[in-house]
Amino acid sequence: MIKAKDLMTREVVTVTPDTEVYEIAKLLLEKHFNGVPVLDQKGDLVGIICQSDLIAEQKKLPIPSVFTLLDSFIPIHPRGKTDREVHKIAAIKASEAMTPNPLTVGPEAGISELAEIMVNRGFHTIPVVERGKLVGIIGKTDVLRTLVSSEKAD
Repeated sequence: MIKAKDLMTREVVTVTPDTEVYEIAKLLLEKHFNGVPVLDQKGDLVGIICQSDLIAEQKKLPIPSVFTLLDSFIPIHPRGKTDREVHKIAAIKASEAMTPNPLTVGPEAGISELAEIMVNRGFHTIPVVERGKLVGIIGKTDVLRTLVSSEKAD
């Protein structure tokens, strides 16, 4: 069975929480990456920033839906949701736009687990962590390559 360690890119390009969003966008475009891990000064994985996180900056601020009751305005969705939207739209640094504490897999994760995460959870970039340290990254292209290599084997 194909495992994460067989697919992952071992020389991972990373950014820091202080990397500017503009620089990350350039990096993702130049390298054709969907996302990059965010590491702190100790080299610990603190987040991941993907194209979708940066595209969120281009969104218009949603106006919260409200209803009135006894001359009071009551929001229909939680206040925190709007706060997070505003924070992402105004992001200047990775720490402000990234997804903190990203889902990770270990090197022994099977391809079926990777595919399930990508399809059912909508993640296209998955950090591979071993003993608490980033050892690789898997993108949707890495998984697609298995289809091409299995065709060649037939």
